[in-house]
Amino acid sequence: MKSRSRRNFLSNGLALGCSLAASPLFTPMTFASAPWENRLVVIILRGGMDGLDVVRPVGAPEFADLRAHALDDGGHDLDGFFALHPALGGLMPLWQEGDLGFVHAVSTPYRDKRSHFDGQDILEAGSGEASAGRIRDGWLNRLLQNVPGAHAETAYAIGRADMLLTRGAARIADWSPDAALSLSPQAERLLETVMHDDPLFRDAVTEALTLSAADVAEANGQDESDDGDTMGGMQNMMQKARSGARPETIASFAAKRLRGDTRIAAFSLNGFDTHARQRAGLPRALDQLQKAILTLKQELGPVWGKTAVVAMTEFGRTARVNGSGGTDHGTAGAMVLAGGAVRGGRVVSDWPGLDEAALYNRRDLLPTRDLRAHTGWMLRGLFGVEAQLLESTVFPGLDLGGNPGLIL
Repeated sequence: MKSRSRRNFLSNGLALGCSLAASPLFTPMTFASAPWENRLVVIILRGGMDGLDVVRPVGAPEFADLRAHALDDGGHDLDGFFALHPALGGLMPLWQEGDLGFVHAVSTPYRDKRSHFDGQDILEAGSGEASAGRIRDGWLNRLLQNVPGAHAETAYAIGRADMLLTRGAARIADWSPDAALSLSPQAERLLETVMHDDPLFRDAVTEALTLSAADVAEANGQDESDDGDTMGGMQNMMQKARSGARPETIASFAAKRLRGDTRIAAFSLNGFDTHARQRAGLPRALDQLQKAILTLKQELGPVWGKTAVVAMTEFGRTARVNGSGGTDHGTAGAMVLAGGAVRGGRVVSDWPGLDEAALYNRRDLLPTRDLRAHTGWMLRGLFGVEAQLLESTVFPGLDLGGNPGLIL
């Protein structure tokens, strides 16, 4: 059974994903294969990551007054002006190798309302602020619609909506790296009876059960024919899934696909909404990001040299710390770049300054460039996407501007 094509299963198993939509256990992930050698990993950091705390402008004279705590707990010097949050210290070897970089003082076109829902929609749709709440497709999906020979495979959170980032007319399919489908023999017989006259759905469920058993057996070092051990393994995996997929698991699953035909992977990490006690909460969220990046590097092997990872968030946070030791929803923030295809060892920014007059609405870091422009130049550098397609279709209304040279 292991010789059967997972891609065929993914394409045939759409109905299965819909039928299991009541179980909110899994992490959204998206994959796409395309006629390129380079790879792209997009990580959505949900909650509004505080770019000023992650990539700290310690060389700015105003920073000490705005973020005294950031000077108290140190950090890792990047270039004499910016320092990296201590929780990301494990990434410093990548910085030194030129495989890690940052873009600062950027944002989507979203302004002022500071809603997570609208902000994330605009981020994933790659559109302007006026389209908030009326967005139907995502920028990665529009890219795939315009690439001859591209084939999309999507594995999303069962019981949750698929990522808007890849929603659209391009063909997608559903699966999850942690989805272990476990049914009793009685339930399987009932399904067979119910689905007797629906061969498409019957075949999809049958294949899903078989593949899930194969995955569990492989994960537990067992033979698929050992039904007792396999069922126990399924139950163990389901228990682990209920506690949420670890970033290492997500990244490992992504790396496995990227070593094959897959060229684009996307998933999200949560925990970046730090309204209170940010010194405790942000390190936990950053640890997820660090583990995901390091796992990708380790498991991609030589493919790492052809890979660019970009982590982006819906907006930044206020320049000043609030009374609860946190920060509120802001505007400009930072992007994290990693991978062997990235021209790292740099913080790319048209730095606006932190004095009160320079802040956006006298409260937030001022955006000096559209986040979509940097993303567009990454797509152009990695995949040779035409500028006209990027500005008119992938990111409608975007002015790419000058090339920041993010890709080698």
